[in-house]
Amino acid sequence: MQNRQPYRAQAGIYLAIAFVAAGALGAVQPATGIPEEIIQLTQFGPALGVAAVALLWPSWTRGLLAGTSGGAACRRWPLLITPPLVILLSAGSYALLTGAAHTTDPRTLHHPFLVIALAQLVGACGEEIGWRCLLQPLLRRRFGPLTASVAVGTVWGLWHVQVLTQSPAYAAGFLLATVAMSVVLGLALEGETGGRRLLFAGGFHALVNLGMLLFMDEETGRALPMVLFGSACAVAAVPWVRRSRRQPVVTIPATAGVSETGVRGGVVR
Repeated sequence: MQNRQPYRAQAGIYLAIAFVAAGALGAVQPATGIPEEIIQLTQFGPALGVAAVALLWPSWTRGLLAGTSGGAACRRWPLLITPPLVILLSAGSYALLTGAAHTTDPRTLHHPFLVIALAQLVGACGEEIGWRCLLQPLLRRRFGPLTASVAVGTVWGLWHVQVLTQSPAYAAGFLLATVAMSVVLGLALEGETGGRRLLFAGGFHALVNLGMLLFMDEETGRALPMVLFGSACAVAAVPWVRRSRRQPVVTIPATAGVSETGVRGGVVR
């Protein structure tokens, strides 16, 4: 009987490194002089988690990151218009409830907006290579696409430990947002392979971050904008869930994209 490498080991090591590395990077950022407005070093915690897993299971990790063609191709245009829709819904409802638009002129930022935008994309990819390119495909081999997406979104939200120190309403709004965005990305990227998965996920993530920077003020710690943002993400996720229910669920083999002879300890499970 062949030994099977339990998926819990890879997921556990990835999450442990992602959490610890993010905390360590956040602690050293002030000493580096890198402004948080440009990029937050904590975003590279998941990338370091992927690197740690790759050192232990190189062939398995390469296969997982390469993805599988077991599903439909990425729904590119619906995915690309979802971030503007989320920002429009959240910022619009916020303006209606408060009686004023909350906008930031890019020219008033402390650094050039183009630099911030490029850095946001790099930082978002630093996160998404872990959440959407490793953990999502890993859980997808054990669960359906919606279940895997909700699980990744929950862990992704809890990974932002500092958010949990805010008010309960703020934290709940944030967790709702991460789960809903994870559902959108998980369902939209079902079947996408290789670097395109990272590019689409990172681009989506960066667009949402930039939209929040310019049109919301949740960084003040106010609960209302975060609750509205989470609600907008949930609304945007509904069409994706409804569409996924009309399509047959594809079963992805545990060894998909992985060379059995290249995996330490036997076949990946």
